[in-house]
Amino acid sequence: MSGSEVLHDVQRDDLIDAAREARENAHAPFSKFRVGAAVRAASGRVFTGCNVENATYGLTLCAERVAIFKAVSEGERKFESVAVVADTDRLTPPCGACRQILWEFCGDAEIVLANLQGKVEIHQMKHLFPEPFDSSFL
Repeated sequence: MSGSEVLHDVQRDDLIDAAREARENAHAPFSKFRVGAAVRAASGRVFTGCNVENATYGLTLCAERVAIFKAVSEGERKFESVAVVADTDRLTPPCGACRQILWEFCGDAEIVLANLQGKVEIHQMKHLFPEPFDSSFL
């Protein structure tokens, strides 16, 4: 393993840790399904988010969108990877709405799925969201 791969693994672990920590702030009084996300911008900055539920559910925001929107609100526009952490045996991928937002802001970024027991899967966005609709169609 080269030094850059080791560094990449360290960065990935740090991103997972940030998402795991963000999950602790989730507001999920209805579903009890707490999710944390962390996005690494091309600048190296990491932004976190957690799911925030609403009694209507329709106004609920997922952790991934919160993290992306926080980063964008701070001026970031290019992203490298996203980690999503939930307390599930089967790792939890982004929902459809999050996949659309992730594609538009992150393109074919690395998506890291993890749980609290240390299970990790790494995906490319193009495999989670084939045939995306984006600004190239407008």
